[in-house]
Amino acid sequence: MLKVLLFADPGIDDSMAIMYALLHPEIEVVGIVTGYGNVDQEQATDNVAYLLSLAEVEDVPLFSGARYPLSGEIARFYPEIHGEEGLGPIEPPVEVEGELLNFTDIFDLIDEYENELTIIDVGRLTSLAMAFILGGEEMEKVKEIFVMGGAFLIPGNATPLAEANFYGDPIAANLIMERAENLTIIPLNVSQYAIVTDEMIADITKEDYNSFTFLIEPIFDFYSEAYEELVPGLNGAPFHDVLTVVASVNPEMFDFIEKVVSVSTDPETRGQSIADFRPDENEEEPANIRIAMDFVYDDFADSFREVMKIRKE
Repeated sequence: MLKVLLFADPGIDDSMAIMYALLHPEIEVVGIVTGYGNVDQEQATDNVAYLLSLAEVEDVPLFSGARYPLSGEIARFYPEIHGEEGLGPIEPPVEVEGELLNFTDIFDLIDEYENELTIIDVGRLTSLAMAFILGGEEMEKVKEIFVMGGAFLIPGNATPLAEANFYGDPIAANLIMERAENLTIIPLNVSQYAIVTDEMIADITKEDYNSFTFLIEPIFDFYSEAYEELVPGLNGAPFHDVLTVVASVNPEMFDFIEKVVSVSTDPETRGQSIADFRPDENEEEPANIRIAMDFVYDDFADSFREVMKIRKE
Protein backbone atom coordinates (compact mmCIF):
# COMPACT_ATOMS: atom_id res chain seq x y z
CA MET A 1 0.00 0.00 0.00
CA LEU A 2 1.46 3.34 -1.10
CA LYS A 3 1.29 5.94 1.69
CA VAL A 4 0.75 9.30 -0.05
CA LEU A 5 0.93 12.91 1.09
CA LEU A 6 -0.65 15.00 -1.68
CA PHE A 7 0.17 18.64 -2.42
CA ALA A 8 -2.63 20.08 -4.55
CA ASP A 9 -4.38 23.24 -5.76
CA PRO A 10 -7.70 21.95 -7.14
CA GLY A 11 -8.52 22.83 -9.99
CA ILE A 12 -10.35 20.29 -12.14
CA ASP A 13 -7.41 18.04 -13.01
CA ASP A 14 -6.15 18.13 -9.40
CA SER A 15 -9.66 17.17 -8.24
CA MET A 16 -9.77 14.23 -10.59
CA ALA A 17 -6.33 13.17 -9.35
CA ILE A 18 -7.57 13.32 -5.75
CA MET A 19 -10.61 11.20 -6.64
CA TYR A 20 -8.38 8.68 -8.41
CA ALA A 21 -6.04 8.49 -5.41
CA LEU A 22 -8.89 8.09 -2.91
CA LEU A 23 -10.48 5.31 -4.98
CA HIS A 24 -7.29 3.42 -5.86
CA PRO A 25 -7.02 0.19 -3.84
CA GLU A 26 -3.23 0.42 -3.64
CA ILE A 27 -3.04 4.03 -2.45
CA GLU A 28 -3.66 5.31 1.05
CA VAL A 29 -3.90 9.09 1.15
CA VAL A 30 -2.59 10.02 4.60
CA GLY A 31 -2.70 13.80 4.20
CA ILE A 32 -3.31 16.64 1.75
CA VAL A 33 -1.56 20.02 1.64
CA THR A 34 -3.68 22.72 0.00
CA GLY A 35 -2.09 25.72 -1.66
CA TYR A 36 -2.69 28.43 -4.24
CA GLY A 37 -2.44 27.69 -7.95
CA ASN A 38 -5.50 27.03 -10.07
CA VAL A 39 -7.50 28.80 -7.34
CA ASP A 40 -6.54 30.60 -4.15
CA GLN A 41 -5.51 28.62 -1.09
CA GLU A 42 -8.81 29.05 0.74
CA GLN A 43 -10.85 27.80 -2.23
CA ALA A 44 -8.44 24.92 -2.76
CA THR A 45 -9.02 23.89 0.85
CA ASP A 46 -12.79 24.01 0.49
CA ASN A 47 -12.61 21.96 -2.72
CA VAL A 48 -10.53 19.25 -1.07
CA ALA A 49 -12.83 19.22 1.95
CA TYR A 50 -15.81 18.78 -0.40
CA LEU A 51 -14.20 15.80 -2.14
CA LEU A 52 -13.36 14.18 1.20
CA SER A 53 -16.91 14.73 2.40
CA LEU A 54 -18.30 13.04 -0.71
CA ALA A 55 -16.04 10.08 -0.03
CA GLU A 56 -17.07 10.15 3.65
CA VAL A 57 -13.41 10.24 4.60
CA GLU A 58 -12.85 11.84 7.97
CA ASP A 59 -9.34 10.70 8.86
CA VAL A 60 -7.29 12.49 6.18
CA PRO A 61 -5.78 15.65 7.70
CA LEU A 62 -5.52 18.88 5.69
CA PHE A 63 -2.45 21.08 6.03
CA SER A 64 -2.22 24.78 5.25
CA GLY A 65 0.05 25.36 2.27
CA ALA A 66 1.31 28.49 0.54
CA ARG A 67 -0.90 31.42 -0.43
CA TYR A 68 1.53 32.95 -2.94
CA PRO A 69 4.95 32.31 -4.53
CA LEU A 70 8.28 32.66 -2.74
CA SER A 71 8.85 35.87 -4.71
CA GLY A 72 5.86 37.42 -2.93
CA GLU A 73 4.18 38.40 -6.19
CA ILE A 74 0.43 38.14 -6.71
CA ALA A 75 -0.58 34.77 -8.09
CA ARG A 76 -2.66 34.49 -11.26
CA PHE A 77 -5.60 32.08 -11.34
CA TYR A 78 -7.30 30.40 -14.31
CA PRO A 79 -11.11 30.58 -14.06
CA GLU A 80 -11.42 30.16 -17.83
CA ILE A 81 -10.01 26.63 -17.48
CA HIS A 82 -11.12 25.55 -14.00
CA GLY A 83 -14.10 27.79 -13.22
CA GLU A 84 -14.36 30.54 -10.65
CA GLU A 85 -14.27 28.06 -7.75
CA GLY A 86 -12.05 25.44 -9.35
CA LEU A 87 -14.66 22.76 -10.05
CA GLY A 88 -16.07 24.06 -13.31
CA PRO A 89 -19.83 24.60 -12.88
CA ILE A 90 -19.93 22.94 -9.46
CA GLU A 91 -20.14 25.11 -6.35
CA PRO A 92 -19.08 23.28 -3.17
CA PRO A 93 -21.67 23.61 -0.40
CA VAL A 94 -20.90 26.58 1.80
CA GLU A 95 -21.32 24.44 4.91
CA VAL A 96 -18.38 22.26 3.86
CA GLU A 97 -15.18 23.95 5.00
CA GLY A 98 -11.80 22.39 5.52
CA GLU A 99 -10.17 22.58 8.92
CA LEU A 100 -6.48 23.16 8.44
CA LEU A 101 -3.54 22.02 10.51
CA ASN A 102 -0.39 24.10 10.61
CA PHE A 103 1.93 23.42 7.69
CA THR A 104 4.77 22.27 9.96
CA ASP A 105 2.55 19.43 11.23
CA ILE A 106 3.45 17.57 8.04
CA PHE A 107 6.75 16.73 9.72
CA ASP A 108 4.88 14.69 12.33
CA LEU A 109 3.34 12.76 9.43
CA ILE A 110 6.76 12.26 7.85
CA ASP A 111 8.06 10.93 11.17
CA GLU A 112 5.07 8.61 11.50
CA TYR A 113 5.65 7.11 8.05
CA GLU A 114 9.43 7.35 8.02
CA ASN A 115 10.91 5.89 4.81
CA GLU A 116 7.42 4.83 3.68
CA LEU A 117 5.88 8.12 2.62
CA THR A 118 5.51 9.17 -1.02
CA ILE A 119 4.91 12.86 -1.69
CA ILE A 120 2.97 13.72 -4.85
CA ASP A 121 2.87 17.39 -5.78
CA VAL A 122 0.51 18.29 -8.62
CA GLY A 123 0.38 22.05 -8.05
CA ARG A 124 2.66 25.04 -7.71
CA LEU A 125 5.78 23.98 -5.88
CA THR A 126 5.89 26.69 -3.22
CA SER A 127 4.57 24.55 -0.38
CA LEU A 128 6.95 21.69 -1.16
CA ALA A 129 9.85 24.13 -1.25
CA MET A 130 8.75 25.39 2.18
CA ALA A 131 9.00 21.81 3.44
CA PHE A 132 12.67 21.73 2.44
CA ILE A 133 13.31 25.20 3.87
CA LEU A 134 11.67 24.44 7.22
CA GLY A 135 12.15 20.71 7.46
CA GLY A 136 15.83 20.22 6.84
CA GLU A 137 16.79 16.63 7.58
CA GLU A 138 13.13 15.66 8.07
CA MET A 139 12.71 15.57 4.29
CA GLU A 140 15.39 12.88 4.07
CA LYS A 141 12.86 10.54 5.69
CA VAL A 142 10.54 10.78 2.66
CA LYS A 143 10.70 7.67 0.48
CA GLU A 144 10.15 9.41 -2.88
CA ILE A 145 8.69 12.53 -4.46
CA PHE A 146 6.66 12.84 -7.66
CA VAL A 147 6.15 16.29 -9.18
CA MET A 148 3.94 17.33 -12.09
CA GLY A 149 5.85 20.07 -13.85
CA GLY A 150 8.29 21.15 -16.48
CA ALA A 151 8.63 20.88 -20.24
CA PHE A 152 11.87 19.54 -21.71
CA LEU A 153 12.77 20.52 -25.29
CA ILE A 154 9.10 21.23 -26.06
CA PRO A 155 6.89 24.34 -25.79
CA GLY A 156 5.39 25.20 -22.42
CA ASN A 157 1.75 25.84 -21.65
CA ALA A 158 2.23 29.03 -19.61
CA THR A 159 4.79 30.60 -21.96
CA PRO A 160 6.61 29.34 -25.06
CA LEU A 161 9.32 28.06 -22.71
CA ALA A 162 7.63 27.19 -19.43
CA GLU A 163 5.04 24.84 -17.96
CA ALA A 164 2.55 26.41 -15.53
CA ASN A 165 3.70 24.84 -12.24
CA PHE A 166 7.36 25.69 -12.83
CA TYR A 167 6.43 29.12 -14.17
CA GLY A 168 4.16 29.87 -11.20
CA ASP A 169 7.08 29.72 -8.77
CA PRO A 170 10.42 29.08 -10.49
CA ILE A 171 12.35 29.87 -7.31
CA ALA A 172 10.57 27.06 -5.51
CA ALA A 173 10.89 24.69 -8.45
CA ASN A 174 14.63 25.30 -8.73
CA LEU A 175 15.11 24.81 -4.99
CA ILE A 176 13.40 21.42 -5.21
CA MET A 177 15.60 20.39 -8.17
CA GLU A 178 18.61 21.16 -5.98
CA ARG A 179 17.46 19.64 -2.69
CA ALA A 180 15.08 16.74 -3.35
CA GLU A 181 16.24 13.15 -3.33
CA ASN A 182 14.46 10.32 -5.14
CA LEU A 183 12.64 12.89 -7.28
CA THR A 184 10.57 11.98 -10.34
CA ILE A 185 9.23 14.65 -12.70
CA ILE A 186 6.14 14.08 -14.84
CA PRO A 187 6.51 16.89 -17.41
CA LEU A 188 4.34 18.12 -20.26
CA ASN A 189 6.33 15.77 -22.51
CA VAL A 190 4.05 13.00 -21.27
CA SER A 191 1.21 14.71 -19.41
CA GLN A 192 -0.09 16.56 -22.46
CA TYR A 193 -0.85 13.17 -23.99
CA ALA A 194 -2.78 11.87 -20.96
CA ILE A 195 -6.03 12.61 -22.77
CA VAL A 196 -9.28 11.63 -21.12
CA THR A 197 -11.88 11.36 -23.88
CA ASP A 198 -15.64 11.79 -24.04
CA GLU A 199 -15.92 8.02 -24.50
CA MET A 200 -13.95 7.34 -21.32
CA ILE A 201 -16.16 9.72 -19.34
CA ALA A 202 -19.30 8.10 -20.73
CA ASP A 203 -17.97 4.73 -19.61
CA ILE A 204 -17.12 5.74 -16.04
CA THR A 205 -20.41 7.60 -15.54
CA LYS A 206 -22.86 5.14 -17.11
CA GLU A 207 -23.69 3.87 -13.62
CA ASP A 208 -23.47 5.40 -10.15
CA TYR A 209 -20.28 3.58 -9.28
CA ASN A 210 -19.31 5.71 -6.30
CA SER A 211 -19.94 9.03 -4.59
CA PHE A 212 -17.80 10.91 -7.13
CA THR A 213 -19.62 9.71 -10.25
CA PHE A 214 -22.20 12.50 -10.42
CA LEU A 215 -19.43 15.11 -10.29
CA ILE A 216 -17.27 13.76 -13.09
CA GLU A 217 -19.25 14.59 -16.23
CA PRO A 218 -20.02 18.27 -15.48
CA ILE A 219 -16.47 19.13 -14.44
CA PHE A 220 -15.04 17.20 -17.39
CA ASP A 221 -17.35 18.97 -19.85
CA PHE A 222 -16.26 22.38 -18.52
CA TYR A 223 -12.57 21.40 -18.72
CA SER A 224 -12.92 19.80 -22.14
CA GLU A 225 -14.69 22.84 -23.57
CA ALA A 226 -11.87 25.05 -22.27
CA TYR A 227 -9.31 22.84 -23.99
CA GLU A 228 -11.35 22.86 -27.21
CA GLU A 229 -10.61 26.58 -27.30
CA LEU A 230 -6.91 26.00 -26.62
CA VAL A 231 -6.38 22.91 -28.82
CA PRO A 232 -9.23 22.53 -31.33
CA GLY A 233 -10.07 18.93 -32.23
CA LEU A 234 -8.44 17.41 -29.14
CA ASN A 235 -11.49 15.20 -28.34
CA GLY A 236 -11.10 15.47 -24.59
CA ALA A 237 -8.62 17.06 -22.24
CA PRO A 238 -5.21 16.20 -20.78
CA PHE A 239 -5.33 15.20 -17.13
CA HIS A 240 -1.75 16.02 -16.18
CA ASP A 241 -2.25 15.44 -12.47
CA VAL A 242 -3.99 12.09 -12.81
CA LEU A 243 -1.02 10.85 -14.84
CA THR A 244 1.31 11.88 -12.02
CA VAL A 245 -0.63 9.82 -9.48
CA VAL A 246 -0.68 6.92 -11.96
CA ALA A 247 3.11 7.16 -12.24
CA SER A 248 3.54 6.84 -8.48
CA VAL A 249 1.72 3.52 -8.36
CA ASN A 250 2.50 2.19 -11.87
CA PRO A 251 5.99 3.39 -12.84
CA GLU A 252 6.34 0.42 -15.19
CA MET A 253 4.01 2.23 -17.60
CA PHE A 254 6.68 4.89 -18.20
CA ASP A 255 10.05 5.34 -19.85
CA PHE A 256 12.38 7.46 -17.73
CA ILE A 257 15.73 9.14 -18.19
CA GLU A 258 17.92 10.58 -15.45
CA LYS A 259 19.29 14.10 -15.63
CA VAL A 260 20.58 16.98 -13.57
CA VAL A 261 17.78 19.57 -13.78
CA SER A 262 17.50 23.25 -12.99
CA VAL A 263 14.72 25.79 -13.49
CA SER A 264 15.35 29.27 -14.81
CA THR A 265 14.52 32.19 -12.53
CA ASP A 266 15.62 34.77 -15.11
CA PRO A 267 12.70 36.98 -16.18
CA GLU A 268 13.39 36.36 -19.87
CA THR A 269 13.24 32.56 -19.54
CA ARG A 270 11.25 32.23 -16.33
CA GLY A 271 10.22 28.67 -15.47
CA GLN A 272 12.15 27.00 -18.27
CA SER A 273 13.19 23.42 -17.49
CA ILE A 274 16.90 22.98 -18.12
CA ALA A 275 18.78 19.71 -18.61
CA ASP A 276 21.60 18.57 -20.86
CA PHE A 277 20.29 16.30 -23.63
CA ARG A 278 23.43 16.24 -25.76
CA PRO A 279 24.48 12.68 -26.64
CA ASP A 280 28.05 13.34 -25.53
CA GLU A 281 27.08 15.08 -22.31
CA ASN A 282 29.72 15.13 -19.61
CA GLU A 283 27.98 16.32 -16.50
CA GLU A 284 30.16 17.36 -13.60
CA GLU A 285 27.69 15.86 -11.13
CA PRO A 286 25.81 12.57 -11.47
CA ALA A 287 22.27 12.66 -12.83
CA ASN A 288 19.92 12.63 -9.86
CA ILE A 289 16.39 13.32 -11.16
CA ARG A 290 14.17 10.88 -13.02
CA ILE A 291 12.17 12.41 -15.88
CA ALA A 292 9.28 10.65 -17.62
CA MET A 293 9.69 10.93 -21.39
CA ASP A 294 7.12 8.43 -22.65
CA PHE A 295 4.29 6.26 -21.36
CA VAL A 296 1.87 3.58 -22.52
CA TYR A 297 -1.33 5.49 -23.15
CA ASP A 298 -3.59 2.42 -23.31
CA ASP A 299 -2.39 1.31 -19.87
CA PHE A 300 -3.07 4.76 -18.48
CA ALA A 301 -6.55 4.80 -20.00
CA ASP A 302 -7.32 1.32 -18.66
CA SER A 303 -6.16 2.26 -15.16
CA PHE A 304 -8.23 5.44 -15.20
CA ARG A 305 -11.37 3.57 -16.28
CA GLU A 306 -10.90 0.75 -13.78
CA VAL A 307 -10.19 2.96 -10.77
CA MET A 308 -12.91 5.51 -11.43
CA LYS A 309 -15.46 2.70 -11.76
CA ILE A 310 -14.62 1.15 -8.40
CA ARG A 311 -17.81 0.75 -6.45
CA LYS A 312 -17.88 2.36 -3.02
CA GLU A 313 -21.05 2.95 -1.06
